[in-house]
Amino acid sequence: MGGAVVDDGPTGVKAPDGGWGWAVLAGCFVITGFSYAFPKAVSVFFKELIKEFHVGYSDTAWVSSILLAMLYGTGPLCSVMVNKFGCRPVMMVGGFFASLGMVLASFATSIVHIYLCVGVITGLGLALNFQPSLIMLNRYFSEKRPLANGLAAAGSPVALCCLSPLGQILQYQYGWRGGFLILGGILLNCCACAALMRPLLPPKKARELKDGLLTGTDEEKTPHPKKKLLDFSVFRDRGFVIYTVAASIMVLGLFVPPVFVVNYAKGLGYEDTTSALLLTILGFVDMFARPLSGVIAGMEWVRPRCVYFFSFAMIFNGCTDLIGSQANTYAGLVVFCIFFGISYGMVGALQFEVLMAIVGTEKFSSAIGLVLLMEAMAVLVGPPGAGRLLDTTQRYMYVFLLAGCEVTLSAIVIAVGNFLCMKSKAEDLCQLEMGATAAKEETREGEEQREKENGKVADLHLPGDAGEEVEKKGQEEVDEGCP
Repeated sequence: MGGAVVDDGPTGVKAPDGGWGWAVLAGCFVITGFSYAFPKAVSVFFKELIKEFHVGYSDTAWVSSILLAMLYGTGPLCSVMVNKFGCRPVMMVGGFFASLGMVLASFATSIVHIYLCVGVITGLGLALNFQPSLIMLNRYFSEKRPLANGLAAAGSPVALCCLSPLGQILQYQYGWRGGFLILGGILLNCCACAALMRPLLPPKKARELKDGLLTGTDEEKTPHPKKKLLDFSVFRDRGFVIYTVAASIMVLGLFVPPVFVVNYAKGLGYEDTTSALLLTILGFVDMFARPLSGVIAGMEWVRPRCVYFFSFAMIFNGCTDLIGSQANTYAGLVVFCIFFGISYGMVGALQFEVLMAIVGTEKFSSAIGLVLLMEAMAVLVGPPGAGRLLDTTQRYMYVFLLAGCEVTLSAIVIAVGNFLCMKSKAEDLCQLEMGATAAKEETREGEEQREKENGKVADLHLPGDAGEEVEKKGQEEVDEGCP
């Protein structure tokens, strides 16, 4: 099943690595912030929703869970729509849905309406913005792509630091209904970001469009490339399979510490405001760690080994969880949040850069959708599973130990798997090179043999002066032999 590709990064178009790409990066920064920070920012309204609809905290927590499930689980749908209609139209529709969901939620009369409006509609809208923005970023940047990914990923902590206080102010001034309505208006900025995602065109075609020389007949004669709406051939790439497995394991534990660290501090007897400050510290460090990681990943020596740098970031994060599980003072938790913010920012900046490096630009739109679908299953299992462990043991130490083990295991999987995969690929390349060399030698020997045969024939039929000399010598021999 195929479809016309609208802006699929046509061959022959080099990534600008600048120019309009910086505008695309700005749009990706905003959309990444909305996508990752919005599910957490909505949680400030949960107390009001509990009072309004007479439900428990676990009921309202489903709002954020459904939002995340839609953001990750609709990856293949986003891939199909991008490959069919292009990035910009899909993002325009996504911005409208994201805003519409919050506006409709402001008129909700039950918690189920909140699930449908905020969770499903707004979640789908954010998903239709997030994935295409990363695809466009991949098309506009090549040499500077690690830096671009790091800067775009920094939108998540920046937006979280802005949206959470804004949500509290809106709730205090206008109530949860007015807050949802205003947030719906703010989400319309996704449409403005979508307008920045200008598709890349071949230089010759761009000039023809500018000069008005591309007629209807020419358009009919121009062949349109075909592409699968969802390319499952990425699973034939061993590197992609290893990445998908490792990322799924990583997500099981990656998001657990930010969810439980505040309650961890409260369990040690600290006040609510003091405990909440830990997330602020984590977000502030994360804000600077992401672009810095992008700069490091773009270095000449590091970039070819970006997968191992990503593995180091995951091990760093996992070990931070393991050591942080032993913290029993507020100072210890502050140190934990600083190091977790660094490692969390490194992982956030590198995860999609590594995927882009593995599958390339052509298959990235399908690959990211399939990866997000696999991660969606882990997202729905990870935090609830950690909560179940907490209910059983009543100790946060075991929760952090479990999260650290999961992230560390994922780092080992991607590092060892990539090493073995690259080794086998190198052996395959060596065999191909040996075969090619042997074929070249056989071809050269055959050419030399043909040249020798042609040389013998040429001796019998020498052209020009050489032929005359042979005839002259022959005639002299005849004359000498005659009486």
